[in-house]
Amino acid sequence: MAESKAHKVTLIPGDGIGPEVTQAVVRILEATGVRFEWERFAAGAEAFEIFGEYIPAALYQSIERNGVALKGPVATPIGGGFKSINVTLRKRFDLFANFRPIKNLPGLETHWPGVDLIIVRENTEGEYLGLEHEVVPGVVEAIKVITEKGSTRIAKFAFEYARKHGRKKVHSIHKANIMKLSDGLFLRCARQVAEGFPDIFYGEHIIDNTCMQLVMNPYQYDTLLLENLYGDIVSDLCAGLVGGLGLVPGANLGVNCAIFEAVHGSAPDIAGKDIANPTALLQSAVLMLRHLNEEAAADRVHKALETVYAERKTLTRDVGGTAGTSQFADAVLKAMG
Repeated sequence: MAESKAHKVTLIPGDGIGPEVTQAVVRILEATGVRFEWERFAAGAEAFEIFGEYIPAALYQSIERNGVALKGPVATPIGGGFKSINVTLRKRFDLFANFRPIKNLPGLETHWPGVDLIIVRENTEGEYLGLEHEVVPGVVEAIKVITEKGSTRIAKFAFEYARKHGRKKVHSIHKANIMKLSDGLFLRCARQVAEGFPDIFYGEHIIDNTCMQLVMNPYQYDTLLLENLYGDIVSDLCAGLVGGLGLVPGANLGVNCAIFEAVHGSAPDIAGKDIANPTALLQSAVLMLRHLNEEAAADRVHKALETVYAERKTLTRDVGGTAGTSQFADAVLKAMG
């Protein structure tokens, strides 16, 4: 029997705890029996020190060539410095769909057990285009851009995902009562797409009310469809329902390329101490396996991860345990058999 072809994947370990959690996840992925060829690259401040640029040209070329990347957290300076690496990569490769499933892990007590949400965020438009300028001293203008094309394709993504995976409801989240043209266009596109999916309930909620509803009763929602800024905020809020950003996966999906990433910060204060939790990146890697049509391996890793959490014997400090990063990875490997 011929040996299976290796998946070529661009690997960006990132800053702070990034290299540690990435190493743990790579160990687990390689234990599945799926073959990988990793192309490793620095990005952000580390890359600038080495190459004089925050995203090396070779990194762009690798992602374009491979079509898939796994990325650890990369720090972005606040209020100055270089632009967000995440936003730059999303725009460069037209990764229009930010996909974040929100689901409880077994064994972790939260205020809201049994949460099962899908956050679908438009990933290339809105305020995150970064179109800002100073009009006069003391007055800054930021431009929000919403297009029919961008709004329609993210709505189609949400509804197609919902139908394929048996989800029952899609809610568009907006502020069209105030931003009547921009958010109004987003809603019109979503409504037009919804007409082609009569089997799925379609609803609309205003963003501020949605935030309140989520912390009062998250079970009323299923799939949430949001513009870029709203999606960024709500996806983090929803992560809090199940234990925080250190536990949830993230995927940036386009037509020809996909980047799977940890959505938490680089946590420089605990870097190099072997205490960081690799769960978020591991969950993202499970999404990557499914993207690569390695369903059996994805199921195996996910089941092992849930087993470790359910047993509660080898968890990291952020979720009430005492295990280190490598020890946690060892426990997942053991659970995989």
